[in-house]
Amino acid sequence: MDNIKNLLNKYGSSKEPFLFLLSYDLQKIYIEKSRNLTKNIKYELNSFGNSLLKEYFFKKFPLSFLEYKEKFEKVKEQIRAGNSYLLNLTSQTRIETNLSLDDIYIASNSLLKLRVKIDDLDFVCFSPEKFVEIIDNKIYTYPMKGTIDSNIENAKEVLLNCPKEKAEHTMIVDLLRNDLGRVSKNIKVEEFRTFSKIVTKDKNLLQTSSKISGELKDVEFFNKIGLTHNLLNKDWRDNLGDIMLNLLPAGSITGTPKKSTIDILKDIENYDRGFYTGVFGIFDGKNLQSFVLIRFIEKIEDELFYKSGGGITIDSDVKLEYEELINKVYFPF
Repeated sequence: MDNIKNLLNKYGSSKEPFLFLLSYDLQKIYIEKSRNLTKNIKYELNSFGNSLLKEYFFKKFPLSFLEYKEKFEKVKEQIRAGNSYLLNLTSQTRIETNLSLDDIYIASNSLLKLRVKIDDLDFVCFSPEKFVEIIDNKIYTYPMKGTIDSNIENAKEVLLNCPKEKAEHTMIVDLLRNDLGRVSKNIKVEEFRTFSKIVTKDKNLLQTSSKISGELKDVEFFNKIGLTHNLLNKDWRDNLGDIMLNLLPAGSITGTPKKSTIDILKDIENYDRGFYTGVFGIFDGKNLQSFVLIRFIEKIEDELFYKSGGGITIDSDVKLEYEELINKVYFPF
């Protein structure tokens, strides 16, 4: 992780535009200056995609309900034991389609859409979730938790008033407030549980997210509170690696408390997330945008796998959580 931190610090200090990919376990990084970018990585922001010119089919082959329930019960045992309060349990679903990953990329609508083909890494991602944004000397994060079918009667009110969903979202907001407190001051929740709409072929979904901000720390701040810390340069760009490594992995796709939850999930999920739930970042020379890599389809040994998941709390219902995991396997056309 020191290598990743030092690379991001070095590239940020150059004040030259670059982009980076970080895996979920923070063991792999791809980083490239924008002027050297090859066709192996393509991305668009706020994309409305293009219409498909052919008919397509799309089949899902998720793990069985019994397999999911076994993992779910292990998660609940850890919650009852007090080892975690919220865990984002994920799985990979094999899919079949006549579309290529390039077809899916071209047709997708999303806040971020990303196509990566580097060596044995081959995936497409259409993420609706920003992770960290830094503009001037302010840092923002946008935790996303809570999904419902918009066709349900009074869907917004149902989601807002659901105790489980409110608790889950509140816990993630608290976690990310604390995370931002490691690298910034004057933390504020600027928006709480606002709605966005996701359009799919089969149904439309509503999701809730929040907006949290902070002011990046400087020498005077650390001197005032009597701490010695490595984030002592007034220009945050020189410390970009320190900032990111203090915040990762993202709280919305792990849980709380973060460290113990990561260890629990690694044992229960029993598969390699890879770059799924990692981070993609774009630095334009002045400011940073980054995104959580969810809504993620990866080609592994000539088969396609869609990785998805959802947050589990003590109040979670196994049937509803299983349904949510499957609902999140979709094409955003």
